[in-house]
Amino acid sequence: MDKPQGVTSHDLVAAVRGALHTKKVGHAGTLDPMATGVLVIGFGNATRLLNVIVDHDKTYEATIRLGRSTDSDDADGTLLEPAEAMPASLDGIDRDLIERTIAERLTGPIEQVPNTFSAIKINGQRAYDLARDGKDVELKARPVTIHAFDVLGMRAGVTDATRTDGPLIGPDDADDAGVTVFDDVAGGGTDEPSRQHGMVPVIDLDVRVSCSAGTYIRALARDLGVLLGCGGYLTRLRRTRVGRFDLASPEFSGRVATAHVESRTFTNRAGETVTRNRAVLDQTGDELLASHALTMVEAVKMTMPTVEITGEDAANLRFGRRIPYDVHGPTAAYVPDPSGDDRSGDVAAIIERAKRGEAKPVVVFAAG
Repeated sequence: MDKPQGVTSHDLVAAVRGALHTKKVGHAGTLDPMATGVLVIGFGNATRLLNVIVDHDKTYEATIRLGRSTDSDDADGTLLEPAEAMPASLDGIDRDLIERTIAERLTGPIEQVPNTFSAIKINGQRAYDLARDGKDVELKARPVTIHAFDVLGMRAGVTDATRTDGPLIGPDDADDAGVTVFDDVAGGGTDEPSRQHGMVPVIDLDVRVSCSAGTYIRALARDLGVLLGCGGYLTRLRRTRVGRFDLASPEFSGRVATAHVESRTFTNRAGETVTRNRAVLDQTGDELLASHALTMVEAVKMTMPTVEITGEDAANLRFGRRIPYDVHGPTAAYVPDPSGDDRSGDVAAIIERAKRGEAKPVVVFAAG
């Protein structure tokens, strides 16, 4: 699915659950409400594949705003005053410095501390729930790998000092906005005229990041801002790829399901007026199954190595018996469709090596 902005990953799971009239639905990797893009959703037997998919590498496109910081490291958070973060100075920061900093400090194997407003569990509780309750949350650094971190574009200007998501006003639109923007706002010039109009100087970077599972892109934005001495946070995040599930791939042309956001305002039991978003699918359940859902054979081929087996092998696996195949990691064993349709077949199990020339089932799927 292509997740819209403004709802949680769980909201989309709930929408699919309702459309397919089944409780057995899950997703492979949380996207924050602010984020859009690839969300792999599994249902039925395919939920057993999600733990494999969630560990695949991912690609994101994002916009990092340099010059300010927020408590959540993204635009959904609260702005931090310079005293709480660091002086917001963009003096001497140019594209060359940014790219050198990324190459030297934020590419390859790195140690990353996730933001406290994250879905990581601490003693069974989500870090963001603890943080919202005002409790101290300290998360340990974890190893991640940044395969590529490319700057696609850079824009300097000013923005509303009170907003996390204010538009960037550059020299071309400054007259219409009634503010003064110096051409060297990101290269050592004074920013006093901008500040006098309630504006602050910022730099917006459009970036593309390919990384290992478990990487937080908003933490990369924060750390880049720290390394440059000016602060940084995300204003846009879009996941374009999870493993082989790639929005740009021709094999997914016309097959990516979509949804939109609807808001509902109501009065809760405490008498408070509350507005909540919900995800509404743009397809019916029948349309999801007919045009957007992968078959189990397609799904395992996208997820892991596969091996073709016989019907007798499938029966043995379903009884927990070993079969005479040599595999070197988790592998999906399936019986191909007799008609030769490579989208169909019977996925019997996920197998692993028991010993040389022999494999054992670790996950077994019912026939049918």
